[in-house]
Amino acid sequence: MLSIQEVKSKYETLETPEEYKAFIAETEGDDRKGVLSYKNKALKKIESYEKEVKRTENMLTFERQYAEYEYICGIDEVGRGPLAGPVMAAAVILPKDMDILYLNDSKKLSEAMREKLYDEIMAKAVAVSVGVREHTRIDEINILNATYEAMQDAIKGLKVKPTLLLNDAVTIPGVDIKQVPIIKGDAKSASIAAASIIAKVTRDRLMVEMDKKYPGYGFAENKGYGTKVHTDALKTVGPCEIHRRSFIGNFI
Repeated sequence: MLSIQEVKSKYETLETPEEYKAFIAETEGDDRKGVLSYKNKALKKIESYEKEVKRTENMLTFERQYAEYEYICGIDEVGRGPLAGPVMAAAVILPKDMDILYLNDSKKLSEAMREKLYDEIMAKAVAVSVGVREHTRIDEINILNATYEAMQDAIKGLKVKPTLLLNDAVTIPGVDIKQVPIIKGDAKSASIAAASIIAKVTRDRLMVEMDKKYPGYGFAENKGYGTKVHTDALKTVGPCEIHRRSFIGNFI
């Protein structure tokens, strides 16, 4: 019989549901308090995994509804609200046998989970593309039209042409592909959720770099949004090169 320390050490190496199930089977009949504690933790891990599998199944409702379309592409944007930096849109075509768990609205995920999912999406997706519109273009044509242009570029940049677009709430003008706008789509469609993650991680990484180039505004933390640190800096230091002049009139 394994010692409690050996049981603990073994538990800490487990990663997959199969490994947790094997651990429970291996310790069957061992009713020591310490062992029961780790078996209960293993059961909770399995239950959490099974719950996530069901949630992910629900995230594929729209993809299944339009399953006759070969290449279903999710579209989402990030960066419409910040005072600085670009707006970005991502287009993601997931495989029909998509098996990525924890996809969700990027705002509901931790930074660590977004980074993990970013790598998994990039590795497994049929195609991924990002479109960008800089602060100058936002000032020139307004944020909505700049967002549409970023979305159009994201679609054009895909190595595989989509046959259906699942969009987060909007209908993109100038696109000759069938579109399905879905309100709060990044929490309802796996494809849109994947696009929201790609867009956010890409933009967040850029704003961390911009913080190094333009220190003092807190870009690494606020990503260009109007936090107190950011607006105070605007009032005392003034805008930097990447500020959206059409957004900052109340702060300078």
